[in-house]
Amino acid sequence: MELVQPIRDKKLIEEIKTELSKQGYRDFLMFVTGINTGLRISDLLTLRVSDVKDKSHILIKEEKTGKEKRFLINDNLKNHIDKYINTMNDDEYLFKSREGNNKPLTRTQAYRIINNATQKVGITDRIGTHTLRKTFGYWHYQQFKDVAILQDIFNHSAPSVTLRYIGINDDIKDKTIAEFSL
Repeated sequence: MELVQPIRDKKLIEEIKTELSKQGYRDFLMFVTGINTGLRISDLLTLRVSDVKDKSHILIKEEKTGKEKRFLINDNLKNHIDKYINTMNDDEYLFKSREGNNKPLTRTQAYRIINNATQKVGITDRIGTHTLRKTFGYWHYQQFKDVAILQDIFNHSAPSVTLRYIGINDDIKDKTIAEFSL
C-alpha cells in the first residue's frame, strides 16, 4: 500500500470542497467531517445520525483500537451536519450508500469519491482515505504546534510517530536538503 500524504495547501482543500459539493452534500460532508475530526475512515463511515444529532461531541469506540474516543464537533462542522441531517432518521447512516439500503458507504467508495475530487483539482498521487485524517493532523499541528495533544488524539505511542504520520518530518527533511549545498 502506498503511503498517502496530507493535503498541505488550504487553497486545494477549498477547491476539493467545491468539487465535492457539486457531487452532493453527503460527499462534501464526509470530507469536511474527516478533516475536522481526524477520525479514521472506518469510524467515520459507521456514524449514524443519532451519533451527531443534537450532540457537542462524537463518542465512538474505535474500530481499530477498540478504545473509547471523544471528538468535539466544532461550530462550523455542526452547522454543516445540522443542514445535512435535517430530514434524516436517527438510525440512518450519516454517509449512507445510494443503493437504496441503509448501509454506509464502503471504504472503496469513499476512496473513489475522494480520489475523483482530488484529481479534478490536480492532485494525482499519494491520496487515499487516510488523507483526511492526515490533513486534520497536519493543519492541527501547523496551527497549535502541540505534538503531544495530537499524539493523544491519534493514540500514537510517541511524538516521533505522530510527526512522521502527518508528514512534518518529510517537510523538515525537504527544507534542510533544499537549503543544503556543498
